[in-house]
Amino acid sequence: MKKKINKRKKNLWAGRFKEIPSDFMSKINASINFDKKLYEADIKASIHHTEMLANQNIIKKDEADKIKTGLLQVKKEIKNNKMIFNNDLEDIHTHIEARLIELIGSTGKKLHTARSRNDQVATATKVWARDECKGIDILLKNLQKILLDKATKHINDIMPGFTHLQPAQPILLAHHLLAYVNMFGRDRENYLSLISRHNYSPLGSAALAGTSFNINREETANKLGFQGIMRNSIDAVSDRDFVMDILNLCSLIFIHLSRLSEEIIIWSSTGFKFVILSDKYSTGSSIMPQK
Repeated sequence: MKKKINKRKKNLWAGRFKEIPSDFMSKINASINFDKKLYEADIKASIHHTEMLANQNIIKKDEADKIKTGLLQVKKEIKNNKMIFNNDLEDIHTHIEARLIELIGSTGKKLHTARSRNDQVATATKVWARDECKGIDILLKNLQKILLDKATKHINDIMPGFTHLQPAQPILLAHHLLAYVNMFGRDRENYLSLISRHNYSPLGSAALAGTSFNINREETANKLGFQGIMRNSIDAVSDRDFVMDILNLCSLIFIHLSRLSEEIIIWSSTGFKFVILSDKYSTGSSIMPQK
């Protein structure tokens, strides 16, 4: 049975508001349909934030243990598709906190100590994006290996090299395939450069100017796999440069993949007949069976 979070009369930010948002406002203001994929990153950051609070004697150890147990339960519910999301709680971060409080009571409210949704969102997004980029790098590495194996197999196979689809010079098929090994190699270098620039933790910056609690930002940064902390709290909560850099990286990767795909299409066409694609990886025309 799915766990339904009780609908609140007011949002977390609605302390001075006399009326609740309209259904339309709730819908356009909610990001849950997009950011629910951040749940593992958010819970991971929340667990390490809790541990830090206990180590700094800001909350009690038994409270931290209770919070961590509750967070793991929430993670299990979301992973098993047992949680019902609704627009009234806006985002994944509020959903997790609300469900945590339902599970363990008022102790769950202490999770938000010395933290704002501003640094919370920035941290979860960065952790999630970093992990996704690691997966992309693994895929690129595997693709490079496949291309290297193909190049080795065809080290003596001669083919025409083309410029503007005109025969230009004789080349080796291996030479052509290795060009893509280099392209994807640059993509992987861009990934490493991206991580080097952006792998710094915003957690602990709170809303924009830090917190008066005696927190240890280096502890949470280290546990979350960051190489350090962002030094300016205003920059930390507002920075989304890493998102743009990742999108640029993905664009370059797709340009290289598209180039390779188009060459395979050309090579398999009637005018070239360099390769024959397996029916397992081909489609046809509904009106022209020869295609």
